Formats: sequence, structure tokens, C-alpha cells
Amino acid sequence: MSDHIEAHVEETHLSPFSVAVEVNGHALSGDEPVEKGGLNLAPSPYDYLLTALGTCTAITVRWYAQQKGWPLEDVAVRLTYDRIKDHPSGKADIYSKSISLTGPDLTEEQRQRLFEVAAKCPVHKTLTNGVFIESVFDAP
Repeated sequence: MSDHIEAHVEETHLSPFSVAVEVNGHALSGDEPVEKGGLNLAPSPYDYLLTALGTCTAITVRWYAQQKGWPLEDVAVRLTYDRIKDHPSGKADIYSKSISLTGPDLTEEQRQRLFEVAAKCPVHKTLTNGVFIESVFDAP
């Protein structure tokens, strides 16, 4: 089984780096911050990447709690991204997730399991396992 998603990204020329995005029936836009030469008209690519990780984490935790019938009332994810040279992990791209679970009736074991599940969302796995990107250039 494979998931197939298509996106179309095209320059808008509203700023040096602004783009219009169409993906799965949704219209989005992107740009770079002013300090990187854009006009900050929209989220940057790394903003979207961080958002993808947070969204996937929250949805995965919610899905798991629903499957188990656990009394999770709310899940919130706060994230940061930093590029750090000489980080002790040996990596330069550092993502941090802080997960808040609301549910006074959740047991400590359920909370612990939901934190474990949060690290297994598909985007988290993609970022930690690596990907293969195939590029093809279309001739005009």
C-alpha cells in the first residue's frame, strides 16, 4: 500500500520568494522571512515542516486515545526548530516537541503510552528515518 499526494507550487512574484501552493484541494502560500530576502507574506518551508510534525503528533495521539476509548479531553503540541552546529547529538537540525495532555481521568500508564505514541506519528518517523527524494526536471 502507498499513499499518494500531489502538490503544485508556483511563484507568485509578490516577493522574491513567494509561492502559491495547491495540495489536496487546499490553497496555501509560502514565503521567506525578511531576514532571508522575502517579505514574510506567508509561512516559510521550515514553518510548514514544523507545523506538519505538530499536526501529525496531535492527530496521532487523538486517534490512539479514541481507538482505546481513553478519556483524553485535549492534546496540544508546542514545537521549536533550531539549526545548531556541533550539537551533542551529531545533528544540525534539532526539533523539540512539548506535548500537553488534558484529561483528569487519564491514568499515569495511559499518559505514558500516549507520549510514546506521539513519537510514532508518521511525520516524526519520516524525519527520523530519512527519505528518498527523486527530482525530475521538465523541459519547456
